[in-house]
Amino acid sequence: MKQAIWKGTIIAESDSTKNIEGNAYFPEEDIKKDFFKPSDTHTVCHWKGTASYYNIEVNGETNKDAAWYYPEAKDMAKNIEGHVAFWKGVQVVDV
Repeated sequence: MKQAIWKGTIIAESDSTKNIEGNAYFPEEDIKKDFFKPSDTHTVCHWKGTASYYNIEVNGETNKDAAWYYPEAKDMAKNIEGHVAFWKGVQVVDV
């Protein structure tokens, strides 16, 4: 089981994460959607596709673009389509 934690709050929890390039990707159904707000940011990975981002909001604080996902991953990354990964101070821990 892995948890994603920011500011002492568990924002995602799953026993079905996928690890790619050192990042744990959580199934979208395992994130706590109340903490996630859509962002207008997008980036492109040559083999995964176009990433979309979420801002994370906990107790009135915002961590801009701290989570990303691939809504339509390229063929080589289809296994992480619909999964969310984290950075910018979000801790991912084994429990």
